[in-house]
Amino acid sequence: MSGARRLNIQGLHHVALISSDYEASKRFYTEVLGLSVIAETFRAARDSWKLDLAVPGGGQIELFSFPGAPPRPSRPEAQGLRHLAFVVPDVDAAKAALEAQGVVVEPVRTDALTDRKFTFFQDPDGLPLELNEG
Repeated sequence: MSGARRLNIQGLHHVALISSDYEASKRFYTEVLGLSVIAETFRAARDSWKLDLAVPGGGQIELFSFPGAPPRPSRPEAQGLRHLAFVVPDVDAAKAALEAQGVVVEPVRTDALTDRKFTFFQDPDGLPLELNEG
């Protein structure tokens, strides 16, 4: 019996991100990616903002600001979180929509294992984000 079966995990609830520029990241995730705001809270004791964003399909992204948080290396690839992937119906159309907003997007590729189209781009802090055709 696997651990996931014993725990009865039913899905991914959220992914938490710490931004270096809260307002830039808030604009990116809401205006560029089009995620909806669930709640936004200023936590005075931590001098920190927390923005809860709805990801279609039931997941959430928690976007935080923490003064003085150190940067996390992305390239060369470091241990830990590699990237976040979003499902879109048409990778080519989504790529064009991002590029129209000034986002640099890598060329579309096809995964040899799944035969699905995908591409990568970055958020304002350089976090790798993937579009995966579903």
